[in-house]
Amino acid sequence: MTQSREQIVSRVTEALKGEASPVAIRGARKIDARGVQDHSWVVSNASGVIVATGTNEEEFESACRSVSIDPADETAVIDAKGRILTPGYVDIHAHGAWEHSFDDGPEGIDIARAGHAVHGTTRQVLSLITNPVDVIKRNVANVRAKMDERPDVLGAHLEGPFLALARKGAHDPECLKDPVPELVDELLDAADGCIRQITIAPELPHGISAIKQFAAAGVVPAVGHCDADYETAKLGFDAGAGIMTHMFNAMNGLHHRKPGPIPAAVEDPRVIIELINDGFHVQNPMVRLGFDFAPHRIAFVTDAMAATDCPDGPYKLGALDVNVVDGHARLVSNGAIAGSTLLLEVAVKRAVLELGFEAPAAVEAATLTPAKAFGFDRPNPVTGAPLGLVAPGFAADILLTDPATWTVGEVWCAGRKLV
Repeated sequence: MTQSREQIVSRVTEALKGEASPVAIRGARKIDARGVQDHSWVVSNASGVIVATGTNEEEFESACRSVSIDPADETAVIDAKGRILTPGYVDIHAHGAWEHSFDDGPEGIDIARAGHAVHGTTRQVLSLITNPVDVIKRNVANVRAKMDERPDVLGAHLEGPFLALARKGAHDPECLKDPVPELVDELLDAADGCIRQITIAPELPHGISAIKQFAAAGVVPAVGHCDADYETAKLGFDAGAGIMTHMFNAMNGLHHRKPGPIPAAVEDPRVIIELINDGFHVQNPMVRLGFDFAPHRIAFVTDAMAATDCPDGPYKLGALDVNVVDGHARLVSNGAIAGSTLLLEVAVKRAVLELGFEAPAAVEAATLTPAKAFGFDRPNPVTGAPLGLVAPGFAADILLTDPATWTVGEVWCAGRKLV
């Protein structure tokens, strides 16, 4: 019998709050940012960390025994039967799924995370929309609490309130603010270290000073939802911004006499560039162009709202009414694009099967590159083991995926079986 969503949420939530177990998988086609390796195996330990990978059968058996798995036990060893094995996907910009957003309190976070987890997104930075400051502070505190409960929640991304009115998109104009130092301090105090990213329009009166202030506090500022020109965006990156929020969307476009912020990000090797590969926010020719702009620095993101993995119809984005038609979300009030219904599983699938990207590059954009935005590709205090590769010492975030359809079938996060 097919499980209900309530049952899936419960299973995923309990697994993430539980302990890791050793994992042994053989007979896979391993694909990560380092390339493709057929007839691969991977073994992880009871701490949820990969201890060995390879293709040699004797080494596999030795690795199994090192974590107390009998390599001859067919119930303990998973035969991938040629399926694709990749790192778990890492989404650094998403707002929700399954009719809930990450602004909807602890239960909303559990439900929306399950909606992404079952499709292979093993780690997520939870994006919070523009709201009154007191509401943002409450929502950040909820994210902070979830980080202490489970390993899949990496922290918060504040997409607002420091956005340009002219480029607000679906954000509430009544709640937009100039990032004066006192307000920055207020948000940092409320977050207790859980803010990973904050999108800022650098041309705001205190935009550059706020970028410096957040960067000094260990937050990665992002240039986006801005009306900035090339020079101002460059000042933002030089001040400490390390991300461009969803390139092409909610910013000045490319122009031969008015370059805008995009070339400033492309030219700067310090900057990770978000890209929504859904063919709607960014149409395919521009996805191809954008992906080639900055090799190894393009991070697929979803910008997914509550309607993700749900039927078309009316939804809410904060207090704003949204209508979803053919999977595309727009504000009822003015027709503005209101986030997406994209999954990283679909972004990778589109890249490989529709756009013809090399599989390692497509996987890298959903794994290693977003991890790099926050230093999660190295040992760190948040995740412990690094993310983004199937390699010894990395977290046992593992997906088994159908090679024909790129549909995710089995999912582990830090050695915890989710699907």
